[in-house]
Amino acid sequence: MPVFSLDPAETAWCAELRALATERLRPLADRGGPGRVNRPLLAELGRLGLLERVFHSTALDLCLLRESLAQGCTEAETALALQGLGAHPVAVAGTEGQRARWLPEVCAGRAVAAFALSEPGAGSDAAALALRAEPDGGTGGWRLTGEKRWISNAPEADFYTVFARTSPAPDPDPAPSRIAAPGGSPAPASAPSRSRGVTAFLVPAGRPGLTGAPIEMLAPHPVGALTFDAVPVTRADVLGEVGRGFRTALATLTLFRPSVGAFAVGMAQSALDATVAHTATRTAFGGPLKELQSVAHQVAEMATRTEAARLLVYAAARAYDTGAPGVPARAAMAKLYATETAQYVVDAAVQLHGARALQRGHLLEHLYREVRAPRIYEGATEVQRTIIARELYG
Repeated sequence: MPVFSLDPAETAWCAELRALATERLRPLADRGGPGRVNRPLLAELGRLGLLERVFHSTALDLCLLRESLAQGCTEAETALALQGLGAHPVAVAGTEGQRARWLPEVCAGRAVAAFALSEPGAGSDAAALALRAEPDGGTGGWRLTGEKRWISNAPEADFYTVFARTSPAPDPDPAPSRIAAPGGSPAPASAPSRSRGVTAFLVPAGRPGLTGAPIEMLAPHPVGALTFDAVPVTRADVLGEVGRGFRTALATLTLFRPSVGAFAVGMAQSALDATVAHTATRTAFGGPLKELQSVAHQVAEMATRTEAARLLVYAAARAYDTGAPGVPARAAMAKLYATETAQYVVDAAVQLHGARALQRGHLLEHLYREVRAPRIYEGATEVQRTIIARELYG
């Protein structure tokens, strides 16, 4: 019972998406292998027009799309989101030729995209990336050397949006103002300056010297590592401007952060719905669980936090769409609160269901594995707090 003022058309669209997720996408997801790109699922997302919608939607539409799919099929939601994340830099910064070559294939579900930013030593501190783009003699191009890690859709993607250093990072200010970061370590305020000299490249799979390997993760979607051994790239592979690639990365993350929150809200709502049904019918101590005050109050708390998270997500998306001030902080708040809430709600749902929720194949067992990762990717919870604090003290 969301109180945000969605219009009737938006409400009907969300209901249609939930039905599609359950009836048409869930069976395809069930036939896929964990940790592998599910190309039949992507093709169906393309046939339904949902992948194309990602590139022609408002931020609010993207949130509604991801939340609704997540309630019925988290695999479909994730497959769609990864296509958007990997190809969004092409859509906003690519040349006419790059867009014509790749975007129709992505929207049809025939080409798999990947966003290659994280590295073994550059996760939360993305500006510290070290993948080198070294000038390639007199060709005017570069050779990419280094590693990327924890890249969704790797190593099965058909192309990668790769962020690499075309010039050395400036030395950080030896005495910058600092804000606490994960683990108590300081996050230098000069971090943005270290992002200078980063260039975004569109790198098709199959380039000489590009290899990859899958990484087995807790969540079931595909994640891998990439090794670049003097991989050739040219001026025609550059996305946007040389040395300004980090802006493209941040623009992509700012758009997608509220919708990561929407994914989390969808999972929380799915867990909440299952818990309401279970506690209304499961008997213990002479009556249904819902008649135990401790249980009823727990479910009420789950519902309240889920609705609060939903409102933060929708508000951040609306702010993005209207060009309101403070979008980075609003997006960070939405991602932070929604992902933390989803973790709480799914964990509480497991507790109220008991041992049955831990059985392989149970909805909550699946959600329990899915819900942990969003608190880390696209900026960990601690990074979101740093962004919010910087905005407050800016």
